[in-house]
Amino acid sequence: MGKVRLGSTGIIVNKTGFGGLPIQRISDEAAEKLLWMAYDAGINFYDTGKTYSDSEVKLGRVLSKVRNNVYIATKTPAKNAEDFWKDLEASLERLQTDYIDIYQFHNPPFCPKPGDGTGLYEAALEAKSQGKIKHIGISSHKIPIAEEVIASGLYEVLQFPFCYLVSEKDMEIVEACKKADIGFIAMKALAGGVINNAKAAYAFQEQYDHVVPVWGIQRESELQEFISYMNHPPVMDEEMKAVIENDIRELSGDFCRGCGYCLPCPAGIPINNCARMSLLLRRSSLQTFLGEVWQENMKKIENCINCGACASRCPYGLNPPEMLRRNYEDYKAVLEGKVSVTR
Repeated sequence: MGKVRLGSTGIIVNKTGFGGLPIQRISDEAAEKLLWMAYDAGINFYDTGKTYSDSEVKLGRVLSKVRNNVYIATKTPAKNAEDFWKDLEASLERLQTDYIDIYQFHNPPFCPKPGDGTGLYEAALEAKSQGKIKHIGISSHKIPIAEEVIASGLYEVLQFPFCYLVSEKDMEIVEACKKADIGFIAMKALAGGVINNAKAAYAFQEQYDHVVPVWGIQRESELQEFISYMNHPPVMDEEMKAVIENDIRELSGDFCRGCGYCLPCPAGIPINNCARMSLLLRRSSLQTFLGEVWQENMKKIENCINCGACASRCPYGLNPPEMLRRNYEDYKAVLEGKVSVTR
């Protein structure tokens, strides 16, 4: 079973991390069963966040019973010290623990530093001195901020998107973290769900011995697949290379990762899925996305007021209104049978 040291934290975790965002979508009973299944299989690293609805609560119910055997990372979107302390205390309560192993600033629009006027980093240091957090981390989707984080020497862990669709600049971030001995947590290891070959994605991650991918899991079948790779990891053979090369060709250019930072939408459009519907139709379940619910969701695109709020919040610099229009035209063509969807 592969192990990874999270940089200067000294924390040793299983190569397979559990991403806690998707369990907000399932029942308490299903989440509890899934989490015990993960723990029993040897998964000892769990990532969640204050903004992930009831994810922390669900993790807390299970992991509090085995607290000394697992590592927990969570996040705060706070922009000032007062909110930082509120978020931290709330997360400790929801997770039913006295401390958090890695506490991360959640995708801030800047790199928090001492003396920047927000008090965020000073609060994190104080929380660390009190033993409420063990290590200070940050999550980001933006290369300039990630570069600043690494150069600052202030952070022990960086969480950043990393999959086989990344650019050379993204790859430089990964290698810079290794050189600086900063723990690297890979989010979006399946590119927000558009990578539909978990075996190839896992084989890619296996090449980087300092990277811990957190896989967003909400179904037993998904977890079982990742568990099967833990003791018998897939290798980057010719078959895997061919899968990856095909995906790179198909998914080259700008595409929505489904992160949801564009939301909320004043017109009620679920942008994070509607703006990538063409990909979902071709890489996921047709039955799911051609049903009545998603037809209604896609029709909401007609109500887009072009306010630009989504574009201003997109961490990847995309143009969601244009992507929505393009995906809606394709969606209608598929519904009307004018375009055949094949996989």
